[in-house]
Amino acid sequence: MTIIQEMPLSQFDFWSGAKDKAKYLTSDELDTIESILAEQYPNGCSDTTVNDIFWFEDDWLAELLGYSSFDEIMEERDYDL
Repeated sequence: MTIIQEMPLSQFDFWSGAKDKAKYLTSDELDTIESILAEQYPNGCSDTTVNDIFWFEDDWLAELLGYSSFDEIMEERDYDL
C-alpha cells in the first residue's frame, strides 16, 4: 500500500544523516527548498527521496540557498542544536 501525504518540509520527520543536516536550516530556507523540489518533482516524491536529498545532496541544497557548501552553513551557524 502506498500512502501519500502532503506537508511542508518544516514538519517533515527527517531521519539519520538528513536529520543532522536539516536542523541547520531555517524555516525560510526549508520553504525555499520546498518550492524548488516541488518544481523538480511535480508529481511529488517519497519520504525516502526527500530524506535522501537532505542526507546525500546537502551541497546541492546549500548551493540553492546561495552557499558554496553545506559545511559553510554549518560553520556559519556553529551552535549547539
